[in-house]
Amino acid sequence: MKYMGSKRTMLRNGLGEALSREIQGAKRFVDLFSGSGSVAIYIAQLYPIPVIAFDLQSYSVVLASAVIARQAPLIWQPIWEKWYRRAFSKYKARRIPSINKITKQDISAARVWCDNQEKLPVTNAYGGHYFSPRQSVWIDVLRYSLPSNELAKSVALAALIQAASQCAAAPGHTAQPFQPTQTAKPFIEEAWGKDIVNKTKAAFEILAGQFAKRTGQAKIADANEAAKKLKKGDLVFIDPPYSSVHYSRFYHVLETIAQGSCGAVSGVGRYPASELRPRSKFSISTESTDALDDLLKNVASHDANAIITFPDHDCSNGLSGNMVRELASKYFQVREQQVNSKLSTLGGTGDKRGDEAGRSARKHTTELILVLKPL
Repeated sequence: MKYMGSKRTMLRNGLGEALSREIQGAKRFVDLFSGSGSVAIYIAQLYPIPVIAFDLQSYSVVLASAVIARQAPLIWQPIWEKWYRRAFSKYKARRIPSINKITKQDISAARVWCDNQEKLPVTNAYGGHYFSPRQSVWIDVLRYSLPSNELAKSVALAALIQAASQCAAAPGHTAQPFQPTQTAKPFIEEAWGKDIVNKTKAAFEILAGQFAKRTGQAKIADANEAAKKLKKGDLVFIDPPYSSVHYSRFYHVLETIAQGSCGAVSGVGRYPASELRPRSKFSISTESTDALDDLLKNVASHDANAIITFPDHDCSNGLSGNMVRELASKYFQVREQQVNSKLSTLGGTGDKRGDEAGRSARKHTTELILVLKPL
């Protein structure tokens, strides 16, 4: 799925080897900023220790839980068939407008129709923007018709979130949707042409076959609060935010799908009220340094080993690679390596170019991997 600073590239480029070395002898693996869940899932599938994943956002917890909370595959076909039938019965009851051509007029009409669908939260908030009317209605009815079994429900919801991320008409992630400019129209047409049902089915099949060697859990929690409950023998993975913009601004669409509602939305990005979106001290430049210092102090005080990853340059949240090195060295023996990675450019649009697709949505960068042993 689309994600800022995804660790999937790093897992193939140095991080996987570092985790493999340091996991030996650990009693638990604790991911304090789970995000897309890629690292938590990687460890859970490979090593017979419990994985505990934390994040401020619900969708992140859903993605991690879908794999780390199970020790056996799901028999996915009969579950999918029943799920699809329930959803289809609700879908066919809707008279959904067709979009034959991506024009400003057609998109405006689609948005008016979606704005009137008050009982369909995703359609009402994001239809005609991030998704076509048909896509958004499918997301709503699939969300409403999820399996009742908790494990199957978790996997199904994670599949729907992944499919929505793949189909969203937005650059890089869901900070803002493409607008019907001449430059962006092809991107809208491509995104709105994707089959949300087939992508959900495909994601469900893949996730159903993934499971943990030991049952773990994922929880909504602030990283600094979660760190207070660490134990000796934990291996802690720390991948803090690098942006001064709260991550909830980039994933509010996925959060709405995870939670099932979002309330009133506003702005070009269709954001829920700010008080309803989680905020992190790590994305506030005046608080990020103290937040990281407090976190590292907590980890060391519990005699836990850690691995921290962070871009090796100055970041907009006030932190930098050098600052992370300095703070870590106060509490830990530090072993360092650097790897090439890719980070989000926070939307992929060029400066002073409005809604046109300008720069690439991702850029190459050097990222630190610091292996930490308490002093």
